[in-house]
Amino acid sequence: MISRFKFALFSPLIVAAAIAFNLFSSARPAKAGLHERASIVQRIDDSDLHTLRGNTRGEANERNDRGRVREDFRMEHMLLQLKRSPDSEQALETYLDDLSNHNSANFHRWLTATELGENYGVSLADISTITNWLESQGFRVNVVYPSRMVIDFTGTARQVREAFRTEIHHLEVDGAKHVANMSDPRIPAALAPVVAGIVSLHDFMPRPMYKPRVQYTFAGGSPGGNGTDYAVVPGDLATIYNLNPLFSEGYSGQGQTIVVIEDTNAFNPGNLPAPADWTNFRAKFALSNFSAGSFSQVNPAPPMGSNNCTNPGVNGDDGEAILDAEYASAAAPSAAIELASCANTFTTFGGLIALQNILNETATPPALISISYGECEAFNGATANLAYSTAYQQGVAEGVSIFVSSGDEGAASCDANQTHATHGIGVSGFASTPYNVAVGGTDFADTFLNNNGTYWNSGNTTTFASAMSYIPEIPWNDSCASVLFATHFGFATTYGTAGFCNHSPGNTTFRTTASGSGGPSGCATGTPSTSGVVSGTCAGYAKPAWQSVFGNPSDGVRDIPDVSLFAANNFWAHYFVFCWSDVANGGGSCAGAPSTWPGAGGTSFSSPIMAGIQALVNQKHNSREGNPNPIYYQIAASEYGASGSATCNSSNQAPRRGLASTCTFYDVTLGDLDVNCTGANNCFRPSGANGVLSKSNVVYDPAFVATTGWDFSTGIGTVNAYNLVYNTAW
Repeated sequence: MISRFKFALFSPLIVAAAIAFNLFSSARPAKAGLHERASIVQRIDDSDLHTLRGNTRGEANERNDRGRVREDFRMEHMLLQLKRSPDSEQALETYLDDLSNHNSANFHRWLTATELGENYGVSLADISTITNWLESQGFRVNVVYPSRMVIDFTGTARQVREAFRTEIHHLEVDGAKHVANMSDPRIPAALAPVVAGIVSLHDFMPRPMYKPRVQYTFAGGSPGGNGTDYAVVPGDLATIYNLNPLFSEGYSGQGQTIVVIEDTNAFNPGNLPAPADWTNFRAKFALSNFSAGSFSQVNPAPPMGSNNCTNPGVNGDDGEAILDAEYASAAAPSAAIELASCANTFTTFGGLIALQNILNETATPPALISISYGECEAFNGATANLAYSTAYQQGVAEGVSIFVSSGDEGAASCDANQTHATHGIGVSGFASTPYNVAVGGTDFADTFLNNNGTYWNSGNTTTFASAMSYIPEIPWNDSCASVLFATHFGFATTYGTAGFCNHSPGNTTFRTTASGSGGPSGCATGTPSTSGVVSGTCAGYAKPAWQSVFGNPSDGVRDIPDVSLFAANNFWAHYFVFCWSDVANGGGSCAGAPSTWPGAGGTSFSSPIMAGIQALVNQKHNSREGNPNPIYYQIAASEYGASGSATCNSSNQAPRRGLASTCTFYDVTLGDLDVNCTGANNCFRPSGANGVLSKSNVVYDPAFVATTGWDFSTGIGTVNAYNLVYNTAW
């Protein structure tokens, strides 16, 4: 196992001194002394308290309560999220806009973490006040990050109770044991101008965004197919999304590093330099024929302070880890793939620790990061939402492009892995920030249209590929609420007593929320009045100026996804195969025919693939991009104009065998992301029976149907990688 060992400064005073030295020795001048002004100006009075609202899990209730944890229960590596003054925040946003403005002197003038802290972070005086207060409460300060936006600290449940006025209890939720704070933390009001909150005081961890291949019981293979599965392998991916011409021209990711963020190591029982699964995947699909492609696994330590990144070993998320690495490599086979992982603590997702340590390292961080985990905004909580937004914002300032899986549960991200939605419309707080690319999921339309032979050869190449061209796409949706499902099984509607969701096989096999995800940001800030429901004081992220394209609604908030790629898990006879031999955690051998290999779908695949495509863009232009969304949307807006483009309509590509299209994005216009729902939370129920999550009866009225232009099903659509590389103009 490779670890990044940085110098260890265990004394908080030495940490502060080191930060000060780094800040004030920076070659770049500070911005008008904004960082010099202290925001904590009042005396700290422990009797005058401010409540950090929106930071209690809905599961922390009397029904699930199993009593206090021990007084000495260790709360390791809690993250205190700080916030900038309004002036500093506005100055940073202006700078970020300049980074993508060709006419600005700051165009692509990326900052280091130290420069970011110096120019836009919390003042050193405020940092000192906060760390002194934490120490006075008995906590150990482990790391003060150079960005000056996060402090890592450790203590006990008793210290948390006394300092933050909240108790940590044992919970039992659906048979699983957890620990969590039972109320919103409180801090001295004097600290409120700078302290946003504690990122997490519980062990409810985000979920990986992949769905194992569904093993349906229907005769003749997949229920939507004809007895033949058309599994997707790297060679198919390269054909469908037009990567092959780029590979032929020498653009396969040379010189690029893609980091996949995890909370586990890859399965590697032989402790090999690269896991056997990685090596087998590369060999079987001829990716090893490309020069320079490599794999490394790191447990990244912070740049200073005590090490907060414990080696996680291998756990049940290792399938996620290896597929992220394999499919980033499938799109950029000559890139260096780095799996960065830290162990979860009782309070903090290990992937967030790894992300913070990568972004705050003293060297320039890698230009590409993919994250395939998520949690809905309303469950994630106000401070955790801010933590991811601020981290991604830092990435943009440093020139890092961050790709995040949009989710695998339609517009019902608070109902992931459920048989139906009850919480209404909600999106993943990992994916909904303005500073990342949210990558959604599609399926292929050929099986529904009964023309597989138009797009797939009857036999495979030596690398198991069989796709002949781009294939028209539909949103990935496994739910009985899918109109295409209902049509396929002979139903006129999905809802109501006569609808597919209330008749076999809809009500036996397809009551699920599994599907690609999209929707409006609704609870990035504030506190829901009903757990997991966009309600109360909830508010979404404001709509970014660059998210202006035909079809995007005038809802005033950030909408996701941005772009989508194939992510289905087998209803229409399509899924990904990958190598993952950890049988104990659900894997299988990558031996024999691909039909026996592990198979899956989910936006876990589409995010690292899109990061790989961006690696080719970066290579071609010899540059890093930060947030590529402004460019993506500019291209899409030009392509779709004021009414959409029939030429670039995905469904209109049916007659085309070649890939000489002028389109950068293909507009997906067939299918939907509706999932079955019950209850009163944004559940459209025209018949009074089980309904379809397709309309909001409160603020929004988004139809989760693929339509002309941008839509919640697939964003601006799917991509022709060759044209994206050549149409990106810097």
